Amino acid sequence: MRTASLLRRRRGWLFALVVAAVAAVAVAGATFTQPSSAQSQARETLSLPPSHPIISDGPYAIADVVDAVGPAVVFIEVEYQPVRSNVRNLPGFPFPSEWFWPFPQPSPQGGSGSGFIIDEKGIVLTNQHLFSNARQIRSIKVHLPGDETTYEAELIGSDYELDLAVLQIKGDGPFPTVPLGDSDSTRVGEWVIAIGNPYRLEHTVTVGVLSAKGRQITVRDSDSATPRSYRNLMQTDAAINPGNSGGPLINLKGEAIGINTAVSTQGQGIGFAIPINAAKEVLDDLINRGMVVRPFIGIRYTSLDESIAQQLGLRVTQGVIVLEVIPGTAAERAGLRVYDVITEVGRQPVTGMEDFAQSIQGMKVGDTLLFTVIRDGREIVVPVEVGERPPGV
Repeated sequence: MRTASLLRRRRGWLFALVVAAVAAVAVAGATFTQPSSAQSQARETLSLPPSHPIISDGPYAIADVVDAVGPAVVFIEVEYQPVRSNVRNLPGFPFPSEWFWPFPQPSPQGGSGSGFIIDEKGIVLTNQHLFSNARQIRSIKVHLPGDETTYEAELIGSDYELDLAVLQIKGDGPFPTVPLGDSDSTRVGEWVIAIGNPYRLEHTVTVGVLSAKGRQITVRDSDSATPRSYRNLMQTDAAINPGNSGGPLINLKGEAIGINTAVSTQGQGIGFAIPINAAKEVLDDLINRGMVVRPFIGIRYTSLDESIAQQLGLRVTQGVIVLEVIPGTAAERAGLRVYDVITEVGRQPVTGMEDFAQSIQGMKVGDTLLFTVIRDGREIVVPVEVGERPPGV
């Protein structure tokens, strides 16, 4: 009995000690974790990365985004004029020679892709490579999800360098639209959604993350069989296949942060999109002028070195030497000549091609640049009013 009583007492003491210890730890924790007023103020001034609010945070977050923007993602069909046959009519026969020609005659060629509406009046943003042979286009048709109407559309602007194009739907609005986001504020690792029509499978949704930014790639242009370079692309592992071209890359806010571009790569799970900010910068030009207006001086040049200077009998050994003045450009209007040596732009010294490129970076059409030029052994200043780059140059 005494033993049982002692055990009960010891258990009671042990329980009391444990409770006391837990209470002490709790008090100590409260003492050490309670922030001072100074610490509270310091915490409030911390600059944390901005959060990305989403349409919903449940299991249907992506579905909610698709429901919100999907109606504005369109399927585009392009039909080209048929290639004319080179077969001549047979002499003495009243019927077309094609009736007797043993091979099938060419039929209208076409292609398809995706795009998305950015203005309720029916402005569609898409890729230029869908309309590579713009002069031979017979018709452009646009299909909206859930709408049985087939809309005719007109190509109102395009740019090969950026691979961007703008269509105008011929129809009464208002049309559903996709809001444009800010691709500069995107973060590698955030969720993205690609919507498009790969392999003519209408309204297909794929999901991935933004894998990288600022990618530069060169691919073979399937139409011209020449290399085509893309700069500053967004990389994603969301599936982007032929037919996705021109569709939007969407963030979880339901905003377009890129334009999907189906390009040829050897890797799997590697897709690319044009940053939406690159499109936003040129939309006014594409819509109102049909092209992107780029500043242009109109010279071909190379760095001057001692070897070239010696051959030409020049006293200076640094700068850029003009090799060609393109007719009808700002350089010709300003009076620049072949073998002129440019040593300064404004007051910024030019030692070679890299310096010259940096000195004219950021120039705009209409700006006046002051070139310090060595010509026939004399130093002169030539004002050059920046012009527009001609199409095809």
